[in-house]
Amino acid sequence: MTGTDDQEVKLTCRHVWKVYGPEADRFFTAGNGDVADTAGLVDTINQSGHIGAACDVSFDVHIGEIFVIMGLSGSGKSTIVRCLSRLVEPTAGEVILDGEDLLQVSRDKLIDIRRHKMGMVFQNFGLLPHLSVLENVAFPLQIQGISKEERRARAMEMIDLVGLSGRETSYPRQLSGGQQQRVGIARSLCVEPELWFLDEPFSALDPLIRRQMQDEFLRLQQLLHKTIVFITHDFLEALRLADRIAIMKDGRIVQIGTPAEVVMQPADDYVSEFTQDVPRVKVITAGDIATSDVPQTDDVVDEHATLEEIMPRFAGGADVIAVKSGEGAIVGSITAQKVLSALADSHATGDAA
Repeated sequence: MTGTDDQEVKLTCRHVWKVYGPEADRFFTAGNGDVADTAGLVDTINQSGHIGAACDVSFDVHIGEIFVIMGLSGSGKSTIVRCLSRLVEPTAGEVILDGEDLLQVSRDKLIDIRRHKMGMVFQNFGLLPHLSVLENVAFPLQIQGISKEERRARAMEMIDLVGLSGRETSYPRQLSGGQQQRVGIARSLCVEPELWFLDEPFSALDPLIRRQMQDEFLRLQQLLHKTIVFITHDFLEALRLADRIAIMKDGRIVQIGTPAEVVMQPADDYVSEFTQDVPRVKVITAGDIATSDVPQTDDVVDEHATLEEIMPRFAGGADVIAVKSGEGAIVGSITAQKVLSALADSHATGDAA
């Protein structure tokens, strides 16, 4: 997976607050959300009758990573993704894209950034019922003033990418829920966004279709390498898709980490409740437990391979397995004992929680 600390940052959310109520900006000085006592300010906001939907939220999103924000209903996850795009105006803080604070740009500049740098997919597919699949996908390019021939060619490319070739002339009412969501994804990709926001895009789908759309999403990311902020309330979905996960509660982030870090080292009881029923063998990867030793062996696994995928190799007689990076270089090794120790440690952590 991607998203390590040494990667270049694409998007920064810095001390962002969204407070609902009259004159909410009075709680901050010159829009600055960097306050010494966050908990104290939250209490003050609540006591005044205001609502703190996002409270001192900070994180970085690296180029090419899938950054998942999750939490229960009312945790603030959808509010914060709307703040990132300024569909909701933050009360305080900074949202920095490619070094530029989006909260300081003009309305015209923001519209231009949304049209050319951002893609957005929401739970509500938002398709235009009177337009065909092709016309829906090409619609953002029409808004940009792209010629009919060029927008048709690009729309057809995106339709093929999401597996809807042959349905170009269909209308939304003639499509299943999963197909409609594919149209929404194709439409958002048509502008070739650098940054992709997805707010619970699969939650309205039945479980089987949802799983298929997750597979499709991962396939597209392997091809396109987008920088993605993905919102979900489903922890298993977060584990499956994320490079890193930010867990929110009551408008605040309580933990940020890789799926393995969140499962194996939950920050508090709230996070532990999400992780307690998760099979560790499906989450912990070779890269999570590999040592730096480079063994002499032809038995090699990818760093993203889960313990569930690796364990049969040891059952088949392997003593040590080399671990390779996404670029194909051998970066370390794992042994059967290392696998067993990782599972024992994770169970001990879960019992202690």
